[in-house]
Amino acid sequence: MTASTARPVRIGVQLAPQHASYSKIRDTVAEVEALGADIAFNWDHFFPLNGDPDGLHFESWTMLAAWAEQTSTIQIGALVNCNSYRNADLQADMARTIDHISNGRFIFGTGSGWFQRDFDEYGYEFGTAGSRLDALAASMDRIESRWSKLHPAPVRDIPVLIGGGGEQKTLRIVAQHADIWPSFSNPQVLEHKLGVLGSWCDRVGRDRDEIEISTEVRRRTPEQGDELYDLGTRLFTVGISGPDYDLAPVRDWLAWRDSRNT
Repeated sequence: MTASTARPVRIGVQLAPQHASYSKIRDTVAEVEALGADIAFNWDHFFPLNGDPDGLHFESWTMLAAWAEQTSTIQIGALVNCNSYRNADLQADMARTIDHISNGRFIFGTGSGWFQRDFDEYGYEFGTAGSRLDALAASMDRIESRWSKLHPAPVRDIPVLIGGGGEQKTLRIVAQHADIWPSFSNPQVLEHKLGVLGSWCDRVGRDRDEIEISTEVRRRTPEQGDELYDLGTRLFTVGISGPDYDLAPVRDWLAWRDSRNT
């Protein structure tokens, strides 16, 4: 049995921190944890990604620290942190601190960033997709090095989730550093991307089965999850957004998870 087939199905819920008061976000996190979801994610943006572009919105890392204190069982992280917004060593220290606040439930989700408004309005250099990926690769080396130096050390080896599907750079970084790779692909594209990821893993001397495959299922039904499962997906992420945070699809996917894990 391979590592991927031995893994249980997990359900993550990405609560987009937009168009809702913080009290509503806090209460929804509590509901998601009470339902038994495995992971609560937010995202690392400074403005809404849909709806009113100047609507309500809250910052990722400070929110994750609050979630770490508020919750007790669910894992937490960003889907995903933008590497360009913060010094790499600072990111490592922030992650280590939230890991301690949560008693070892933090997932370090990161990526190179893409939403130009965030960069422009907060004064970060947007650069190019290639330059941002080069910066991500360099930062991962620094982050891992900083984790080995911090006192106290992280509670556990913090799982690293790296977002993006670029075949020349991103999947190489995933092969080198990630414990989880999130995909937004349909089954046909996912199968191809997994082949590319496997090739990069072979080049860097990594077993691809060490990497947990995740897929976003916002526009899919649990019945469609079977094909993704057969391709190796074990972490299924349901995206919900303010102002209402509809939990009906979360309940449906949790029931499907439980049927799969029996």
